[in-house]
Amino acid sequence: MMDTLRYPIGSFTAVKEPTEEQRKQFIESIVGLTDKLRKAVEGLGLEQLNTPYRQGGWTLQQVIHHLADAEMNAYIRFKRGLTEEHPIAGTFREELLAELDDYKDTPIETSILLLEALHSRFVILLNRLKPSEFKRVVRSPTYGDMTLNEAVQRFSWHAEHHIAQITSLRDRMGW
Repeated sequence: MMDTLRYPIGSFTAVKEPTEEQRKQFIESIVGLTDKLRKAVEGLGLEQLNTPYRQGGWTLQQVIHHLADAEMNAYIRFKRGLTEEHPIAGTFREELLAELDDYKDTPIETSILLLEALHSRFVILLNRLKPSEFKRVVRSPTYGDMTLNEAVQRFSWHAEHHIAQITSLRDRMGW
């Protein structure tokens, strides 16, 4: 049960050699992520936002702020992959960031607006890349070598994964 709560859409699996059409679908999915997130938290009060999505997990508010931090990091990693040869992607201590005061005291709308702007820029960049550019590689200390094809898929999956954590808690709690 814990894995279902932690990974409500399952773990990430990349399409190794996506077709042009599949890549377009991954990019298009990024366009709608902010709207899905807004809908997932619509009408939730502070008490609900301060509820962990699972026992031992982050609160919904922490999940939303984490999503903004993680996607900013992923965006920069992607851009480094376009402009550097096989760069080593930086990591961050997400569990420690989630304990900082900005995760507790910043309204979720701030991170949602940040995500909206980030997704807008990212989609513009993605839609103008040549297919060969998606084959460039970054090295992740967490995941090893990753093509930009995989990075786009992981970017989309990561947001969908966290949105599903929120919606599955809402369903379980009857919110």
